[in-house]
Amino acid sequence: MKYIKYLIYFAAQQALSCVFPVAIFLILAISKVISIPFLYRYDFILIACVIVQVMMVHFKLETIEELKVISLFHIIGLVLELYKVHMGSWAYPEYAITKFWGVPLYSGFMYSSVASYICQAWRRFDLKFINWPSNYITYPLAAVIYTNFFSHHYILDLRWFIVLSLFVIFLKSNVEFKVYKKCFKMHLVLSFFLIGFFIWVAENISTFLGAWKYPNQTETWNIVHLQKISSWFLLVIISIIIVANLKLKHSSDEICNT
Repeated sequence: MKYIKYLIYFAAQQALSCVFPVAIFLILAISKVISIPFLYRYDFILIACVIVQVMMVHFKLETIEELKVISLFHIIGLVLELYKVHMGSWAYPEYAITKFWGVPLYSGFMYSSVASYICQAWRRFDLKFINWPSNYITYPLAAVIYTNFFSHHYILDLRWFIVLSLFVIFLKSNVEFKVYKKCFKMHLVLSFFLIGFFIWVAENISTFLGAWKYPNQTETWNIVHLQKISSWFLLVIISIIIVANLKLKHSSDEICNT
């Protein structure tokens, strides 16, 4: 029975950590079934996302320092969106004033919501990394992962080589988290995968609500390809590296070297 208590507490804290992503889902759902007067749907979504972000900071769910990190991941995601839409990987079919080169500006918030979740979970679960690699390793790793999202259209896709390298780089790395005053531990690569998997689930919900469309969803909605889990898995690593850099600057005990 005591583990049920931990499970309920864990689920509740996870839900609270997902405030921003859930808000985006609600905005997408509302804008799909209700026509907003004098506003195109994508423009409404952008305005609503900005309001949510302001409220997150106003009610101290996020700090200004966390907002800077979240905004950085927003920009990283928006640049990726511009490139991927140009390459035909997916599309935003609806018209909007705040749409540039085929990409509505609200799309960056879907990436920043991932960073928001990580910041929230870090605080609520009192995360600590055990044997986190040096910045001399994690920074180039993030750069290689991000570059591969662009370069694989022209040269060999290195994602599976990168995935294999992760098991070497994070071989002895774990994340320690606290649930109802009890500490648990998980291998870091597994935590990356689980977050990526649930983002993929969220992506299926988002595409169903018309946030964007993949080529196989043009005529009718279909499940997002399973390979996208690996994409989110790798993007999560970039996000965590960015968030970790912020957190470790403000705390001396977030990493345990054993």
